[in-house]
Amino acid sequence: MSVTLNPYLNFNGNAREALEFYHSVFGGELNISTFADIPMPEGQVGPDEADKVMHGMVAGDNNVTLMAADVPSHMEYEPSTTHLSLSGEDADTLRGFWERLTEGGAVGVPLAQAPWGDTFGMVTDKFGVPWMLNITAAANAS
Repeated sequence: MSVTLNPYLNFNGNAREALEFYHSVFGGELNISTFADIPMPEGQVGPDEADKVMHGMVAGDNNVTLMAADVPSHMEYEPSTTHLSLSGEDADTLRGFWERLTEGGAVGVPLAQAPWGDTFGMVTDKFGVPWMLNITAAANAS
């Protein structure tokens, strides 16, 4: 048996755009279901929300999975503040993720060698989601 922990992000009407962006970053498959696709109890979702994302998932390459949804108007929207962390030894793949996540985002800590020997950086992407990226020192030596 196995257990998987997947980040699940909330958006305020732009989940589709965010999921399409993350799909362009991580590759793999993108699946999106709208509120119109899934029967909801009457009054839970307004008619203007039918095309909003009820559930979306990027099943990306390299074992990256990310889920997201639009928060319906009857619920309070709270932006995600937890940092998502990408780490490993595949320096080329991780640097590629970094380059795409920084497009339109704000770099908080430039991707560079950290005091512990790894290459580390922090960015908040164009959707306001904070990311940390760590390339292990062993990958840096090659």
